[in-house]
Amino acid sequence: MDSEGKAKQPPHTWIKDIQENAKVEGDYLVTSKTVSQTRQGSSFLTLTLSDRTGTVEARIWERAQEVAAQFKEGDIVTITGQAGTYRNQIQIQIYGLKQNKSPVDPSIFQESTSRDIPQMLSELRKLSLRIENRYLRALIEIFMTDHDFISQFRKAPAAKTFHHNYRGGLLEHTLSVAKMAILVREHYPDLDGDLLLSGAILHDIGKMDELTFDLHIDYSDQGRLLGHIVLGVLMVEEKLKALRDFPPELALRLKHLILSHHGEFDLGSPKRPKFLEAFALHLIDDLDAKINGLSRFLRDDRQEGSWTAFNNLLQRYLFKGDSSGKADASAQDIDGKQQGQRYLFPVPDE
Repeated sequence: MDSEGKAKQPPHTWIKDIQENAKVEGDYLVTSKTVSQTRQGSSFLTLTLSDRTGTVEARIWERAQEVAAQFKEGDIVTITGQAGTYRNQIQIQIYGLKQNKSPVDPSIFQESTSRDIPQMLSELRKLSLRIENRYLRALIEIFMTDHDFISQFRKAPAAKTFHHNYRGGLLEHTLSVAKMAILVREHYPDLDGDLLLSGAILHDIGKMDELTFDLHIDYSDQGRLLGHIVLGVLMVEEKLKALRDFPPELALRLKHLILSHHGEFDLGSPKRPKFLEAFALHLIDDLDAKINGLSRFLRDDRQEGSWTAFNNLLQRYLFKGDSSGKADASAQDIDGKQQGQRYLFPVPDE
C-alpha cells in the first residue's frame, strides 16, 4: 500500500519499450498459445503477449504442458522473463508465469483514440445535420438518438488489426470518412452528396457487432459468420422499419454503398461499386484506412535504417526516409521558401 492507502500497482514493462537483454515484468494479455515439440521431442510453449503498445512473442521451455494448462487465450498472465532476439525480432524467455485473477486496468491492454470522444460525436452530429434529403436525415437521426447504439459506437474499434484498431477507432474513422465525403461532394457536383455522406456515416456500423472489445479486440461469432458488411446492412434494415415511407430505391442505393465499400470481392465486398457514390465511398474509406494503418506501422517499426520490416498485408517494405539526417527546417532558400518544402514539392525554374 502507498502513503494514501492505495494498492501499489505491480511493475509493468511496456512491450514497445522492451529491449534485448532487458528483464521483463508485468501483466500481459495472452492473444495466442501454442504447445509444440522440439526435434528431440520435448515440449515448449509459444505465446503472443500484448498490451496497448503492441505484441511480442514469448516462449516457455520448462514444464510447457503443465504451465499451458493453467490459463487460456484471452487470460491475463503475470510474467517475469528475459528479452532476447530471434530472427531480428524481440522474443521473451519466460521463467515465471501465473494467471492473474485480480481486477486489472483495461487501459493497460487496449489502446484508445487520442481524440476527444464527446467532441468527435458532436462533430459527426453536426455533419449529419447537413443532410438535406429528409428520408436520409431521418434515418441518420434514428441512429444518432439511439442511446444503446451510441454507447457502443463511441468505444468500438474500427478493426482488429492495421487501422483504427483501438477503442474509439470506429468513431474516429467514421468522422474522418464523413469529413472527406463533404470535401469530395463539393469537388464533384455530379455526386449525390446526401447519399454519399449518409453512406460515410453508416458504412462501418456493423463493426460494433463484428468485433468484441473488452480487454482485447477479437471477432465475435456473428462477425466470423456474417462479417461487418452484412451486419451493417441488417442494422440499417432494422432502423428502416420505423420509416415506412422511405423510398425503396433510395434504400437500395444506401445498402449498396455499405455492401460495396471494400471495393473488390477479394477484399471482402459482396458487391463491387456500381455507381458514382459507391466508387467515391470506397476510395475515401480505403484512403483513410491506409493512411492511419501505415502511419501506425511506420511509427511502431523497430527496424534500423531507412526501411521498415516487411509488411505482410501490403506485401512490401516501406521507406521511412533518409537515415543519414533530415533537412534543416529553419533554413531558407533564396526565394524565402523553406528548404524542406523545396525537397517535398519541387518548384520548376521560372
